[in-house]
Amino acid sequence: MKVPHASDPSLPPSLWAATAIAAPSTPALTTSRRTDVLVIGAGFTGLSTALHLAERGVSVCVVDSHEPGWGASGRNGGQVNPTLKYDPDELVSKLGAARAEPLIDAISGSADLVFDLIARHGIDCHPVRSGWLQLAYADKAVAGMHARARQWERRGVKVELLDRAAVARRVGTEAFVGGWLDGRAGAIQPLSYTRGLAAAALRAGAAIHGDSAVVALTPLASQGQSRWQATLASGATVQAEHVVIATNGYSGPLWPGLSSTVLAANSFIVATRPLTSAAAESILARGETASTSQRLLLYFRKDSEGRLLMGGRGFFAEPRGPEDFAHLERSLELLFPQLGPLDYAYRWSGRIAVTRDFMPHVHEPAPGVTVAIGCNGRGIALCTSFGKHIAARLTGTSDTFPYPISPIVRIPMHQLQRFYVAAGVAWYSLLDRFG
Repeated sequence: MKVPHASDPSLPPSLWAATAIAAPSTPALTTSRRTDVLVIGAGFTGLSTALHLAERGVSVCVVDSHEPGWGASGRNGGQVNPTLKYDPDELVSKLGAARAEPLIDAISGSADLVFDLIARHGIDCHPVRSGWLQLAYADKAVAGMHARARQWERRGVKVELLDRAAVARRVGTEAFVGGWLDGRAGAIQPLSYTRGLAAAALRAGAAIHGDSAVVALTPLASQGQSRWQATLASGATVQAEHVVIATNGYSGPLWPGLSSTVLAANSFIVATRPLTSAAAESILARGETASTSQRLLLYFRKDSEGRLLMGGRGFFAEPRGPEDFAHLERSLELLFPQLGPLDYAYRWSGRIAVTRDFMPHVHEPAPGVTVAIGCNGRGIALCTSFGKHIAARLTGTSDTFPYPISPIVRIPMHQLQRFYVAAGVAWYSLLDRFG
């Protein structure tokens, strides 16, 4: 029998904080230590990196300002989607086949990696792998979606091309005119997955410390080899041969210019109480996840208890009250009028790191430092893959690193990012309205 967990008061309130499995012990680091690899950030990227390194016998220490999963890893919508913004043919055109094909393979296999880790480590995070539906409101968007599906189908991916009637049967609404199903995708309880990754990394020999903010990162001379010292807010230090910075949308000033390479946009999510009516049974009855084709997309799913979730864009500032989520609640009720008035039990937000080119970024700004940032709303699968491949690169166990390595380039006038985000939301909203 599974005992429900009380909401963790140290985490921002959310459905996931209220229902996650118990967190493993990750006490603050108060004494200085040495390690082979220091990972800064205990989200999907950092914990996957630590787990894959520890399994290779590498000494690894993870530190985070809060507890594992406090950031976007514990606040997202729980959709495991193995895609990027760009379709495979676009990536080949953009990067060339030699660089694009390894990246496409890594992305395509990223959901496999997530669900394999869940199975291998027995992570209790309610995994469901019924696919992801991308849905269109307008006829002219369907052709593009079907072209995208065929690109993946040529690469061996199980897809389904859906017309209006097929979408209505699968989703439970007449609002969409078509779409496609990506059979690789699925859904999880993301905070439970994060905590499961942490527990697996600890069992493999990694050290993980929450409430251990890094306030300074300093290079050290060590017999001609690179070595780094991180100073924590507690005064303790960690010395390491290599540092992996995995702070994504919550990056601060630790590495010069890093936080200025992304826009930290807010994604808002609402969740109803469990739905028990007969009308609710026909909504995503097979357990699929879904999102719309709009530039300002909406994403929705049901969780393991039958709650209906919807997420989408939010204001740049943190939400102040239920009124800031009203646009999502209206959208959900317009999609599924058969449900009548809905009772919302949870409203929360989290920051996603959006890059200027909508591509994931890996930087190596100094010897012994790796940065992975810019998940662009696809964090669960992408960040888990980041960790696996970074670990392989650091240990020399793979000849190919699929993610392009780029220099740190700041977004011009980044101090105006709240205006960038607001202008982008307004512009995309206008394009969606007329498109």
